[in-house]
Amino acid sequence: MGLGRFGGGVGVARWLIEQGADVLVTDLQTADRLDASVAALGDAAGTGRLSFRLGEHREEDFAGCDLLVANPAVPRPWANPFIGAARDAGVSITTEIGLAVERLASDEVARRRTIGVTGSAGKSTTASMIAHALGGLGHPAHLGGNIGGSLLGTLDRVGRDDWVVLELSSAMLHWLGGWSPGVAVVTNVAPNHLDWHGSVEHYVACKRELTARQRSGDAAVFGHTVGEWPTPPGVGVHRLETAARVDGLAIPGAHNARNAALAREAIERLGVGDSRAAIEGALRTFAGLPHRLCLLGERGGVRYYDDSKSTTPEATVLALDAFAEQGGLGRVHLIAGGYDKGSDLSPIAARAGGIAGLYCIGATGEAIAAGAGGRARVCGSLSRAMADISGRAADGDIVLLSPGCASWDQFENFEERGAAFAALAGFGDRA
Repeated sequence: MGLGRFGGGVGVARWLIEQGADVLVTDLQTADRLDASVAALGDAAGTGRLSFRLGEHREEDFAGCDLLVANPAVPRPWANPFIGAARDAGVSITTEIGLAVERLASDEVARRRTIGVTGSAGKSTTASMIAHALGGLGHPAHLGGNIGGSLLGTLDRVGRDDWVVLELSSAMLHWLGGWSPGVAVVTNVAPNHLDWHGSVEHYVACKRELTARQRSGDAAVFGHTVGEWPTPPGVGVHRLETAARVDGLAIPGAHNARNAALAREAIERLGVGDSRAAIEGALRTFAGLPHRLCLLGERGGVRYYDDSKSTTPEATVLALDAFAEQGGLGRVHLIAGGYDKGSDLSPIAARAGGIAGLYCIGATGEAIAAGAGGRARVCGSLSRAMADISGRAADGDIVLLSPGCASWDQFENFEERGAAFAALAGFGDRA
């Protein structure tokens, strides 16, 4: 249910076929909207085990299958009539990440060698930093989960001495009740994805599933802003101090320095034997992730940064703070806005007075501009925003795409949004 465009649906469909299953892929999106994902399953279609029902769902498909693999992005699954039809028919229900974790959980050694990372902001970078540093230190690590793709096809290549790093969203954790990793990392928690959860309380409860089933001897690492967080007896709790950071990184921003400190703390909990200096050295070689405060390049003395992965107001504020640390906040032209997830966007609007310009796009654009007290431009589209900026940006300025909102109102995903920004900036080859 829900082929999607991030690779998880493709990965689980392919894996299930390889296990000998007959697979029906059903998605409310039409074939033309899912062309890349459908094409990625082209060879699997030749097995005779794969069929599609796109542009609609049918209750009889859900009630008549042996196993339903739901896409975690499906909002409020407890109220979804199709998932309900499967549940009423006694069908087993899981997710792609659930199938992967089920195999990790079947072996206590593998569970203890799994690091789970969640948070409202910074979880992708922190998880990637952990995997990168472990690899650099000579400890093979496999990265998966919410960051995209599927681990199912590679689990058979995970050795007994390897590590698995999972970035886990609140929706994934909702489905994963009953399992927790050997090492849990929580970067921070702020209201997010309320359109999916329905309430802040449900969102936080899902996040807390990360540690709910940890066992004695496991470890939990919390960012300095994470409040009270229940953990089972015997779990080693490690809360970072406010000033904790790793300096000298290849990527800018105090928030990334704090992400690196979380990564360092998590690796120290693994007992791999590397010194703190060695861990920090490995973290300093991390070059960053695409669409996450990534410098595309400079044209006409203007630098362009792609932070399209910023889908929360907190992430946008962190990006602005990264430039404030360098004394360049007043030169930033910020493009913000997008799909309305129900988040409080006032933190973005409040920064309008301290930057060179705020250009509002997407479904939330007018609301952000209204909160900026006349200090923002309602542009509607990304192309219009870039046209406005081109007539205002001067030598030494910074153009920053950090929307603070999801992309789904105007783009398929944040990658497409970032690629569009790179193309408009003249760096299409770097998207």
